[in-house]
Amino acid sequence: MPAGSIIDLLQLSPDFASDPYPVYAKLRAQAPVHHVRSPEGLEIYLVLGHEACRAAFTDPRLSRDWRNSGNIRQIINTDADDPNLAHMLMSDPPDHTRLRRLVAREFTPRRIESLVPRVQEITDGLIDEMTENGARTADLVTAFAFPLPMTVICELLGVPELDREAFRRWSNEMVARTSPEAEGAAYAELGAYLPKLIAAKRAEPGDDLLSALIHTVDEEGDRLSPAEVVGMCNLLLIAGHETTVNLIVNGMRALFAHPDQLELLRSDLSLIDGAVEEMLRYDGPVSSSTERLALEDVELGGVVIPAGSTVRMVLADADRDGARFEEPDRFDIRRDARGHIAFGHGLHFCLGAPLARQEGRIAIRTLLERCPDIAQDVDAAALDWVPGLLIRGVRKLPVRW
Repeated sequence: MPAGSIIDLLQLSPDFASDPYPVYAKLRAQAPVHHVRSPEGLEIYLVLGHEACRAAFTDPRLSRDWRNSGNIRQIINTDADDPNLAHMLMSDPPDHTRLRRLVAREFTPRRIESLVPRVQEITDGLIDEMTENGARTADLVTAFAFPLPMTVICELLGVPELDREAFRRWSNEMVARTSPEAEGAAYAELGAYLPKLIAAKRAEPGDDLLSALIHTVDEEGDRLSPAEVVGMCNLLLIAGHETTVNLIVNGMRALFAHPDQLELLRSDLSLIDGAVEEMLRYDGPVSSSTERLALEDVELGGVVIPAGSTVRMVLADADRDGARFEEPDRFDIRRDARGHIAFGHGLHFCLGAPLARQEGRIAIRTLLERCPDIAQDVDAAALDWVPGLLIRGVRKLPVRW
C-alpha cells in the first residue's frame, strides 16, 4: 500500500535532534517504512527496525548511483560530474566492486594495525596538551575527539599539517550542511584543492595511502582514474574522521549519563572492546544511512516507496530494536552487542570500521586512565547537536576532571 500522509518529525517531537529514539520507536511500532519530512524540510522515506534496514541495505532497487540514475541535487548541492563524488559510496556494482577492490588492496588490516603505536602517541600528546599547566576543563571535541582521527587520517593519506582546519570546515558542510550555498562552496573548494595535492603526490610519492592509491595497479592492469583518485581521497578524508569523532564523543556522553557503567569500565579497562561495541549500538555516530534512490516502485514492509524517492535506513533505530536486542534502551557495556549495524550492512559496509574501532578503544581507554575523574561539564539540554539525519553528535562537549 502507499505510505500515508507525510509525517513531520519535528512535530512529533521538538526534542528530535537531541533524542530521536522515542520518535523512531513509535514509528517502528506502526510500520517499518514511513514517508517523513526531515527537520531540514526534505521529504524522504525512512526504513526502521533491524530486519527491515538489513533488507533495504541489500536491495539492488535502492541505489547509491545518483550520478547516473537520478538527480544529484536531490541530495547534494553539486554537479553529477564533480570528481569529489567519483568514489565507491556513490556507485553500485559492478563499478562499486571494482573501486572497492582497488582501495582494499592498500587499505589493509596490516596497514591499520601498524598505526596502533602512532594512534597511541597522538592520543597521549593531545591529553598532554589538554591537561598542561594544571588545566582542569576542556571542550572534548575541539581538544581531543576531532584532532585525533583528523591527524591519523591526514597522516595516513599524507595531507599536509597546515591544511587540516580547512578540511574540518569542508567536512562539516558535507555531512551536515548549514545551507545549500555553504555545502556547494565546500565541494568546490575541496574539489579545487585535492587535484593539487594529488599532483604533488604523483611527482614525489611517499609511503602514505594516497601515494599508494595513485600508483596501485591490480592483476588485470586496472587502476583508479584521476577523477576516482580525487573521489576516493574525498571519501577517505571525510568518512575517515567524522565517524571516529562522534564515536568518541557519543561514547563518553553515554558513560557520563550512566555513572555505574563509567565506574565499571574505569575499574576494569579490559572491558573496553565490548564497551566500544555497545557505544556503537546504543548511540552510534551515524544516525541514518546515506541517501538511496528508489530505481523503481519498491514495496518494503507492506509500504510502496515510489520510484525516484529518497530513502534512508535508520541505523540508530535498527540498533535499538527490541526484536534484535534485549532491553535495547539500556546501556550495558557487558552486553553482547554483536550484530549492530552502526557501520552499515552489505556491500557498502564501512571499509574504515577497523580503524574507527581501533581509535575509539585507544582514545576512550587512555582518557579514563589519564583523567579518571573526567565528567561532563554542561547540562545535556545545553548541548548543540549536529543538524541533519546523517551524523549523530554534538558540536562541543565541555568536560572537567
